[in-house]
Amino acid sequence: MAKHTGILDLSNELLRIVLEHIEADPDKLVNIDRRAYLSQESFRPPPAPTRDQVEDIGAFRRTCKRFSELGIPHQFARVTTRFSAKGFRRLEGIAEQAHLAKHVKKFSYMVPYFYVEGSSIVFPCSSYTAYLYRVGREQVRELLPDLQARLGSLDISNFLRKINDQKEIVRSEEDLRVLKKAISAFTSLQHVQILRVQDREDSALLSFIRQHDDLTQLVELRWPPACSHSTKTLGEALLASRSPCSRFSSPMLSPQSAIILAEHLPQSISTLFERLTCLELHFDDGTDLDNRMLELSGLFKLVFFAAKNMQALHLGFPSHRPLSLPLESIYHEVRWEKLVAFGVQGWRLDADEIINLARRHRERLKGLRLRDVLLKEGSMWKDVLAFLRNDMLRLDWVSLRRIGYTKKFDEQWAVTGAEMPDDPPGGASESDDESDNMSYDDGRGSVVESINGTAHDTSSSEGDEASIFDDEDISDDEHGPAAHEMDFPPLNSPDTPASAPWCNCNGQSYPESTDDLGDDGVFVSNAQRKLWEKWVVRRCPEHSQR
Repeated sequence: MAKHTGILDLSNELLRIVLEHIEADPDKLVNIDRRAYLSQESFRPPPAPTRDQVEDIGAFRRTCKRFSELGIPHQFARVTTRFSAKGFRRLEGIAEQAHLAKHVKKFSYMVPYFYVEGSSIVFPCSSYTAYLYRVGREQVRELLPDLQARLGSLDISNFLRKINDQKEIVRSEEDLRVLKKAISAFTSLQHVQILRVQDREDSALLSFIRQHDDLTQLVELRWPPACSHSTKTLGEALLASRSPCSRFSSPMLSPQSAIILAEHLPQSISTLFERLTCLELHFDDGTDLDNRMLELSGLFKLVFFAAKNMQALHLGFPSHRPLSLPLESIYHEVRWEKLVAFGVQGWRLDADEIINLARRHRERLKGLRLRDVLLKEGSMWKDVLAFLRNDMLRLDWVSLRRIGYTKKFDEQWAVTGAEMPDDPPGGASESDDESDNMSYDDGRGSVVESINGTAHDTSSSEGDEASIFDDEDISDDEHGPAAHEMDFPPLNSPDTPASAPWCNCNGQSYPESTDDLGDDGVFVSNAQRKLWEKWVVRRCPEHSQR
């Protein structure tokens, strides 16, 4: 009589299904052609697993060697590391275990603000990575009495430790060494992202310094040097390893740091651009953004002409301070043969600019995202919509969240006259009263996304394994979870407009022409844009769910 050993008799295929019920299989990363790609895979790390999930996967892997191997992809398909001594030690440990490293498909690099003396950031041409930090113990100690009194229970010694930690990492180039080692070991790497991270202590110190201008001569927390350094070292690691990685994203890219990077590009960088299939960037609210981006026009031209394999592309700018440059000053009339998803956010444009770019990609484009796009005087949204509906051969959906007209926007801005925080990259809720909300620790030391696109880390372990929560429930409510989606569509899905069955209302609620869309050239309500999105892709505005 055959002896049965219970679960050990199950095939590997069935065991993988069991694991998927414990935790969503990270092997199945969101594809670039899905509507949730940008919000889930590009601008946010994966959600932190629950303690039960971690313990269950751990217990499963400890059962036997076979189970251990089956569970590895569920733990190591995504690796998140913080710029810190502890983070690099952990990353190096993973890289040294080939049976783990070979499963890594997505690498999230969480970079904190750099501590620098107010006027002492130096980018020497001879040694780009050798930032000169002159923040010493004595200088920081001048802050201690006020800081300790005002910051309450925060331990000032932690600031000193972080300063010394950052200085030593940059001086020794330990980050570059470990990144090169890790990227070389990640032989299945597909996607790299750089995220800004901030813990409660840094946030409190940053707020305190901003309220006391005289303190900026002693110490500052600054993002541009951190962004520049991390982007450059990661780029060097990708080049040195000849990594297969083809996707790059950053939700808070500094325009100033990008300009500095453009001045120090190695000749071999074009090999990275040629491999690009997806590029998603959201620029933070730098000063004089138009001129900063114009300085980067040449770099964009170099990248876009080299990136012949581009399939998904998104460039975003602050919704409260939209870019005013002509579209082609950035895109240079490039036509990508393989482009299926395209998006822009925060831009003042003419209708013809949108139409011309869409026309160049009419044969393949399935998703078009025009969030926070404002049309200039003389342009009408109904002209854009008519072209998209009648001429875009394969368009499955269009996202028009918070579109409008420049005149109305400027009038409202003149009335409010106040600085407004930017929406998070990928879009936030349209509820004005949510714009200042900040999310922090969930109680397990995990990183939670703030409304301005910065991850906040409160864990004592510096967040090396922490991640940002992800709300991706399907909804079109302007205040619901769908407001956080980047809205890139699925391809060949039975739910797409092209294949969804038509309703039986005989089109009675369907606008017959652009004149019936209610476009007054002044203001676009949320209800209007929802109807327009469905009208463009010929989906019934009354009976379709999206």
